[in-house]
Amino acid sequence: MTQSPEGAVDGPTTLRRFSRAERWTHRILAIIMGLLLVTAAFLFFPELSSIAGNRLLLRNIHVIAGFALPVPLIVAAFFVAFRRDADRLNRFTRDDWTWLRSRDRRSGRIPVGKFNAGQKLNAAFTLGAIILMFLTGIIMYGWLGETWRTGATFVHDWLSLIIAIMVGGHMWMAYSDSIARLGMRTGSVPTSWARREHGQWADEETAVSTSGATDVSER
Repeated sequence: MTQSPEGAVDGPTTLRRFSRAERWTHRILAIIMGLLLVTAAFLFFPELSSIAGNRLLLRNIHVIAGFALPVPLIVAAFFVAFRRDADRLNRFTRDDWTWLRSRDRRSGRIPVGKFNAGQKLNAAFTLGAIILMFLTGIIMYGWLGETWRTGATFVHDWLSLIIAIMVGGHMWMAYSDSIARLGMRTGSVPTSWARREHGQWADEETAVSTSGATDVSER
């Protein structure tokens, strides 16, 4: 806790942003997604396939990773912090629409909760993509007819390209914000950053901290 020159309590210098369960879920999903994208590239492009040599091994790794992709999310759903943040991501407010339309969205003028509108859209796309890739992957595995497999392959291939672009954008955004990376790595962020980027959430968390309420962020 810090104090202002007038002696008023300003709140903690850091805020807990992500629980241990959320951080590990993110890491495991990133590893699986990376494995899927790499093996997909080797399977799709003949030049890469010839370098790898063992196409069957790559296919098996890709299939196993695909079936494993939803598992971290299912496990994470048993944790309070994850469910609470999932609920936040699922709520799109009037301020979120204002944030998307505004050029000065990072000025702090618009109230921003724990997640901004861009992060909410990214989360919605990611979840939808995981579900669609999982379903089309099952169809491609050979459990339905040729017509179904052809359509599923078309969707699967093009969605893979879109996902690769989105992942690249996500990594670029993360690279450009070292504090955001710190929050995902350690679970905590400086209060000054939180007030600048997610002012509404920072105020809520500071109020909880100063009131002495029980922290459930690690559950």
